[in-house]
Amino acid sequence: MSETDREENHDQGASCDYITVTIGSQLFGMPIEGVHDVFRLTGMTPVPMSRKEIAGVLNMRGRIVTAIDMRRRLDLGNREVSEAPMAVGIEHGGESYGLVIDEVGDVLRLPLANIEPNPVNLDPRWARVSSGVQRLENGLLVILDVDRILDMDHEAVAA
Repeated sequence: MSETDREENHDQGASCDYITVTIGSQLFGMPIEGVHDVFRLTGMTPVPMSRKEIAGVLNMRGRIVTAIDMRRRLDLGNREVSEAPMAVGIEHGGESYGLVIDEVGDVLRLPLANIEPNPVNLDPRWARVSSGVQRLENGLLVILDVDRILDMDHEAVAA
């Protein structure tokens, strides 16, 4: 979003609803209009020789859903296996994905004018999948960018 767009949205009082999720100990947000559903991952099939981020695939209402483990995507440690993990269902490029997260939080309505670019000191693992941040009373909401999350091939070439 350009500075001009932010100024125009600020004048109009535009806001966006974000679904909040926790990955590791960090709070992330995704614009809710891109979220199709939230579900528990059950009946997942591993995909041999896939990228480390691909947790597996599952059949959800007749569609094949690729599960992307956000902890692996962000180079965080493995999660405690106490129950089936949660996932946020999204569509991108005609494909269905489930972003595997630790916890689902609330839906927050936040003014678009308060979106800030990624700070220079933001953890690089988060910056590569973030479109910006919003400051909250109790911390920082890192806004996830689905295009960046799913752009894993670019990073493999760059590495």
